[in-house]
Amino acid sequence: FKGGDTCEYLLSSGRFLGEKVWQPHSCMMHKYKNSEAKNCLVDKHIVFIGDSRIRQLFYSFVKLINPQVKEEGNKHGNIPFEDKSSSIKVDFLWYPEVNGSMRQRIKSWTEGSVAKPHIIVVGAATWSIKIHNGSNEALTQYKINITSIAPLLEKLATSSDVYWVLQDPVCEDMLSDSRKMITNEKIDAYNEAAVRILNSSSRNSKAKVKVFSVSKLIAQETIMKSADGLHLPESSRDTNAMILMNVYCNKITKPIDGSCCQPEPPLTLIQKLAFCFFTLSIIGYLIINLIHRNNFRKNKSCTDLESGEEKKPSISTPNVSTLEMLLHSFCKLGLIMTYFYLCDRANLFMKENKFYTHSSFFIPIVYILVLGVFYTENTKETKVLNREQTDEWKGWMQLVILIYHISGASTFLPVYMHIRVLVAAYLFQTGYGHFSYFWIKGDFGVYRVCQVLFRLNFLVVVLCIVMDRPYQFYYFVPLVTVWFMIIYATLAIWPQIVQKKANGNCLWHFGLLLKLICLLTCIYFLSYSQGAFEKVFSFWPLSKCFELNGNVYEWWFRWKLDRYVVFHGMLFAFIYLALQKRQMIAEGKGDPLFSNRVSNVLLFISIVSFLTYSIWASSCKNKTECNELHPSVSVVQILAFILIRNIPGYVRSVYSSFFAWFGKISLELFICQYHIWLAADTKGILVLIPGYPMFNVLVSTFIFVCVAHEISQITNDLAQIVVPKDNSTLLKRLLCIAGFFSGLLLFSAMQDQSRH
Repeated sequence: FKGGDTCEYLLSSGRFLGEKVWQPHSCMMHKYKNSEAKNCLVDKHIVFIGDSRIRQLFYSFVKLINPQVKEEGNKHGNIPFEDKSSSIKVDFLWYPEVNGSMRQRIKSWTEGSVAKPHIIVVGAATWSIKIHNGSNEALTQYKINITSIAPLLEKLATSSDVYWVLQDPVCEDMLSDSRKMITNEKIDAYNEAAVRILNSSSRNSKAKVKVFSVSKLIAQETIMKSADGLHLPESSRDTNAMILMNVYCNKITKPIDGSCCQPEPPLTLIQKLAFCFFTLSIIGYLIINLIHRNNFRKNKSCTDLESGEEKKPSISTPNVSTLEMLLHSFCKLGLIMTYFYLCDRANLFMKENKFYTHSSFFIPIVYILVLGVFYTENTKETKVLNREQTDEWKGWMQLVILIYHISGASTFLPVYMHIRVLVAAYLFQTGYGHFSYFWIKGDFGVYRVCQVLFRLNFLVVVLCIVMDRPYQFYYFVPLVTVWFMIIYATLAIWPQIVQKKANGNCLWHFGLLLKLICLLTCIYFLSYSQGAFEKVFSFWPLSKCFELNGNVYEWWFRWKLDRYVVFHGMLFAFIYLALQKRQMIAEGKGDPLFSNRVSNVLLFISIVSFLTYSIWASSCKNKTECNELHPSVSVVQILAFILIRNIPGYVRSVYSSFFAWFGKISLELFICQYHIWLAADTKGILVLIPGYPMFNVLVSTFIFVCVAHEISQITNDLAQIVVPKDNSTLLKRLLCIAGFFSGLLLFSAMQDQSRH
């Protein structure tokens, strides 16, 4: 389903999500702040012409620029407004009827060197119905007058934005006796006349008067809340003003969460090169595949016509070559990236705003938890945080985070605080997993580092190129990448202390603890010294990776939010492995982790701690204050969960294969959701099938999960080719990768220069 003209949809169709949130058909509406409205309308002149209903729209529009404006002054006269700081002029001109006076005023803007308004909003009819008691003669005269005004408006539309506001329906039962003649039947007749006459003579699509008919739909839902049955309630007027702001400003300010009226972004040089690369990969793979098929036909078994015996081919089928695997992977990746681009950069599919309700978040949560319990299997090993268990943990956390994102639950603070713990738990696993590997294996080789960095960053680098987004935009990957390097540096720097060395002399344990204390000191210093942090990451080319909107503040905020949890993961791994080495914990199948008494006490403390944190998080009133405490206290719920999950022997011996399956592709799911499940860079929801929200989510989710699984396989295949075990070959590959990124930085600098 094509997105079509989103401006047309914004002005003419939509529906309410809940009571106050308006959802235009097919696109997303941005909620403009005062500063954004001023930046868009700087040096602009806007004019509202009409009756009391247009005056209401005028005031709602002006309040988007200055919320302090009060609705006072002559109700049946002109009302000026000026914001001197931004040189914005907004005028309301009192013309309650479409007549000669209105025509004369509009005509004055079409003649000579008179400055034309940039935006003109016109609308009137109810006064004509009221004054002439709803007579047919008044309607005939209205048609004649609007016919004379239409060419003038179309002429103005060549250089200005002109909007004709259709008349809203009324609540006839609430109208006063002096307005009883204003019926919805009469209003429909006047609206029909205006729509038929306007633009009837215009052949130029640019010289079109835009019909603002969406106000009618809004009024149909809200007019019952009107004070007099004629004028809209304030919330509806504000919605109309916001629609008007989106129609004009979205193409200027280009907000991420405002897809209505935004043109498709032009392809950058890097995107064009990526397109050529993937096209060549597809062609190359098809050619190789065709050659192999021809060879297979020549060498396949054939029947000897004379003897009737089957001859075997003399040449055995060759193994898949590295080149073929490489082209095959890039071929699939190219098709997938095309889908990414079509979903979130081309105006092909529709996008909608999120709208949070408790049921939209909690019902899917209950559903997946039931599914997860249904797929319970025995683990291969019963160690604490074994592979199946960590995959399961990642899986259910990722599914909860996905539901959190698509339901827009970030607006509900208790849910937001619990999701922050899940993100922290991912980083805790990063600290635990990498520390355990380096401590036990003692492998600090370049191969290991390159493998991890490639698997973490491959998809994000490709998306940065294809979707024209900065690296920091996918904040979680830079976060885990930097923390991996910090863990590596902490343990690899002299003296390298590993388990094998520490077993020979207990003093090495104190040496490692000293290293961890130094790491904690550095983390503490950087978290409270924004200037020092920004200096570290503001050096080129690091700044290209960590800047967002021209500065590294967002990166500092993200890093600071979970600054201690990786350290906690490393410390937990150290303590656990030390206890395991000294056989102070029992990890047999069905055995509790400690003695029964100790296990029961720890289990009780863990459950109380877990619930205490949830109660605190649920009682949060201020996001800023809770975020300040989060880095220090999030580890409480994480450790409580680990102990609850691992102390009872039976619980430690089983896992959910359903959650574990998703856990294996959790990174790909987290990144892919940005563009092919959500939309407008996570601000909205992708709509493949309009009109059927539940069916749309099912279809888009199925495609999204399949794509994430496929990308995980592609990444694993390419990791074997790009990062070989042979050191000399690996060094050559690293030089090639360095050359690639140098070229990428050069092209990026050229793009930035051309944009400026």
